[in-house]
Amino acid sequence: MAKFDAVVIGAGNGGLAAACRLAKAGKKTLLVEQHNLPGGVASSFRRGRFEFETALHELCEFGSADNPGGCRKTIVDDFGLDINWLMVPDNFRVITTARDGRHIDVTLPCGRENFINKMEEYVPGSRESVTNFFLLGDETLEAGHYMTDSGGKPDSNVLKTKYPNFLRTAAYPVNRVLNALKMPPLAQDIINTYWGYLGVDTEHLSFMQYVNMVSLYVNHGAWIPEKTSNQLTTGLLERFRAMGGTVWFNCRAEEILFDEEKRVKGLRTTAGVVDTRYIICNANPTMVYANLCPQEVVPDRERKLAAARRYSARMFVVYLGLNKSAEELGLKDYSYFLPASADSVKEYNSLKRIETNRFNIALCYNVVNPKASPEGTSIVSLTTTYTEDCWSEIDPKDYVRTKNQVASGMIDWFEQQTGIIIRPYIEEIEIATPWTFCRYASVPQGAAYGYELRDWDNMMPRMMMMREEYPIHGLRFCGASSIRGDGYNSAIFSGDIMAKLTLAQMEEEGC
Repeated sequence: MAKFDAVVIGAGNGGLAAACRLAKAGKKTLLVEQHNLPGGVASSFRRGRFEFETALHELCEFGSADNPGGCRKTIVDDFGLDINWLMVPDNFRVITTARDGRHIDVTLPCGRENFINKMEEYVPGSRESVTNFFLLGDETLEAGHYMTDSGGKPDSNVLKTKYPNFLRTAAYPVNRVLNALKMPPLAQDIINTYWGYLGVDTEHLSFMQYVNMVSLYVNHGAWIPEKTSNQLTTGLLERFRAMGGTVWFNCRAEEILFDEEKRVKGLRTTAGVVDTRYIICNANPTMVYANLCPQEVVPDRERKLAAARRYSARMFVVYLGLNKSAEELGLKDYSYFLPASADSVKEYNSLKRIETNRFNIALCYNVVNPKASPEGTSIVSLTTTYTEDCWSEIDPKDYVRTKNQVASGMIDWFEQQTGIIIRPYIEEIEIATPWTFCRYASVPQGAAYGYELRDWDNMMPRMMMMREEYPIHGLRFCGASSIRGDGYNSAIFSGDIMAKLTLAQMEEEGC
């Protein structure tokens, strides 16, 4: 029987980060992955002469060597990942209709002063409120780092003394705080654009999480690997192996083994049984508890939590390989946010049904990376999400027709909103529905975002309860369904945090 200090199940971003941290600490670590390559949705695939990025739009909290974010510090400075990164020139372009009926077509730049100045240009009188928004973001980021460093046991006196505005605002939804800042409605409509990246409308999304994300994008810019996120995940795998880690591909975890005291004692896999006392799962906890754990070891709390939580965004992506260059087509922006309106509540509700969904985020990778596709061509992806499991209602006989119809509608919407014609130049097209993500990433209902970070179940209570979040001795979770929620950087941080908590537990128990 193979014996390891720790086992990580799943080689997505979170699992890779957890494995690297454990291996870096000198622990004998096994990484188990059911597929034949790492990454999960953080990967790429080829169709014809095009290589398509599966899921990554852009990575926040990375930054430059001179202005590094926490993600760069972790995967580059700590783990030694050495790949080429490219910075996205602007934060976003949004084309939509404001809540008061005005047409919005604005592009927001990177850099705080540039962003604030452009917002004042678009919405005169917004400077003070937008400035205060970012000042709150600074305090929120610092408070978040403090809570992480405290391992989920922050001193309330420190929070009250050093981060009072964080305590006043973090638990409230975005719109309530922006109203308290007296931010003009049009400025709110623009600054709330990123809600689609989180899958929760701004009436229910916590201010802490949203201001974190916007601040990180604006302060550090957005970045992508030169050779898709496959380069990121294979690079992390190489670093894990270089630090002494072992990986088993084409190997599925089948059962987590427990001793008489309901503590982890091993893992049964398709490649054999592994002796270990510590497991970190880069997988959905509900699925792990149901399929890998004896039911007598699962606490009632976990059953109730699974019943109370909602799955978040179910992904739908149209990948387009075009036989014209970005310049020829007039594609000048990297990211286009194209909601039907700036009313996030209205748009969130529209995502419940296939027939009402008009939300669309479009990306042209060649704007940032001219080498993303062969010369004279370009790659565009169109992404939307669903907030309910509406794709389960599709009759299998209608599946292909429905996905083609949705994809065609998304192409039409992009052309209508931007005025850029792409349909005649489609050389390759691939369509991924929620069931595609369910199949390839083993995520329930195609919910690659994990659980919704909404109302009571937002990032703040998860971070505050990170030590108590997983009550089974020796078992923790990372990835999109973990404490940080969705996003590449959040998945990486969740893996790193869970590994650090596991290392601390190992030290306490003399392992």
